Amino acid sequence: MDLSQLSDRAMQISQGFATHAQQQGGRPWTREEIIQGFVGDVGDLMKPVMAKSGVRPMADVDRQLAHELSDCLWSVLVLAKLYDVDLEKEFLATMTEIEAKLTKA
Repeated sequence: MDLSQLSDRAMQISQGFATHAQQQGGRPWTREEIIQGFVGDVGDLMKPVMAKSGVRPMADVDRQLAHELSDCLWSVLVLAKLYDVDLEKEFLATMTEIEAKLTKA
């Protein structure tokens, strides 16, 4: 699956969340609330990272790490769509900029 397909899949799930929220009498999350959720997901990511480092115990740590990384990726893909950012283009441009700085160092 390429980045565009991953992005489309992330948006399908986002729409599913919105539909579910409305069915439960709520409303879809705003972009800002999705970012707040992303910050929470990054915090959740820290737990298996700490477990991988031996700082805290965790069952099935590799699966937990993969899950939290996937949650974070979902947020990034959805936010890029919602803010109309061509993530593939911008990622490549940013990597080129970083690479140029590294070769000058």
